[in-house]
Amino acid sequence: MRPSLWCLATIAFVSTSLLAVDGEPSPAAKKEATQGNWTGWRGPSRDGLSAETGLQSQWADGGPQLAWKVKGLGSGFSSVAVSDGRIYTMGKKDGTTMMIALSTKTGEIIWEADMGAGANPNCTPTVDGDLVYGLTHSGQLVCVKAANGEISWQRNFPSDFKGRMESGWGYSESPVIDGEKLVCTPGGNSAVMVALNKNSGELLWSAEMPPQVGDRGQDGAGYSSIVISEIAERKQYVQLTGRGVIGVDGESGKLLWIYNRIANSTANIPTPIVKGDYIFCSTGYGTGAALIQIHQRDGKFEVEEKYFLEAKKLQNHHGGMLLVGDYIYCGHGHNQGFPVCINMMTGEYAWGPERGAGTGSAAILYADGHLYFRYQSGDLALIEATPLGYKLKGKFRTDEVNGQSWPHPVIAGRKLYLRDQGTLMVYDIAK
Repeated sequence: MRPSLWCLATIAFVSTSLLAVDGEPSPAAKKEATQGNWTGWRGPSRDGLSAETGLQSQWADGGPQLAWKVKGLGSGFSSVAVSDGRIYTMGKKDGTTMMIALSTKTGEIIWEADMGAGANPNCTPTVDGDLVYGLTHSGQLVCVKAANGEISWQRNFPSDFKGRMESGWGYSESPVIDGEKLVCTPGGNSAVMVALNKNSGELLWSAEMPPQVGDRGQDGAGYSSIVISEIAERKQYVQLTGRGVIGVDGESGKLLWIYNRIANSTANIPTPIVKGDYIFCSTGYGTGAALIQIHQRDGKFEVEEKYFLEAKKLQNHHGGMLLVGDYIYCGHGHNQGFPVCINMMTGEYAWGPERGAGTGSAAILYADGHLYFRYQSGDLALIEATPLGYKLKGKFRTDEVNGQSWPHPVIAGRKLYLRDQGTLMVYDIAK
């Protein structure tokens, strides 16, 4: 199926600082690395590529040294953002979702902001200068002041936008900032994606889903986060929803195209990878993976499927995927993290799948020539990022394992940050 929708003729361009080039860390990631920052989900370009250097290339038995850890952050699967000497995360404490700011030096809690009652949060906060944004399990979007945690404004996805999730594990998205806009995914048919004024929460536009989008998946938001991109000479926001991957015009909010085949009816999770006009996407639950290309012809956007990989060859359940050079690295298998490397443009294996150093799904990150695989079991592996073969450079089990170790690893200031429910562990990984 190759669906397409009519679009506007206006052309807008995305800031090149946000975009990774040929699978290398973006200029924005390089800038953040010099500051010791990591301001949101999978980094400033949402590709999981850190520009940190001077990191250990081999781990001794027992892994890197634990610098410090802090407890009392509440339950949930939020990871962390790091900015200007502070760590931001979210957790449920005594039935209430809290946004929490801590010191990068000691882990001391600086402030906590009440985001309302609800279930365990999944969102990783997004930092933009003096403001921090977070989303609760039930869809309460909250903007707080970085200085003191004071709430600036709030919006509610279900009540304000008739939002809904595709299934019952709650909102998991991390909002994205693009200039003066905050862009997010309420998941309502009349507002599958919205752009808000980042300073006030005022609605700027909403993207509407068409009535016929294909027979796979379910209506509603998925568990992914938006990627800002420039595709076919048009600034677009790419997102994986309950009905598949969509592209939304960055200026008007018009839905330009949708690729339904990758959707499943349970949970659509991995953030897509965008390279030029190509998009690589994958989901679990027996679905698979695909490479698509977006074309603009006479003002009309079309989706061309370049290849589709059945689930037995490649499916990323959750934990994410990385593009380094021409190759995609990820954990393969439903609720598995078998390391694998494939050529993005051909879909052919370079190596793998390998058994790996841990069990369960693997949340992954790239930095300084290496892959960091964090397994659900609490095991962490350092793997050389090369298509020449699987090269394990060290492994260890984290100081605490309090459940499923799903939160994504973060590197900032040559420190490795690992959230595990109410505990945050920080490891020294400098050479």
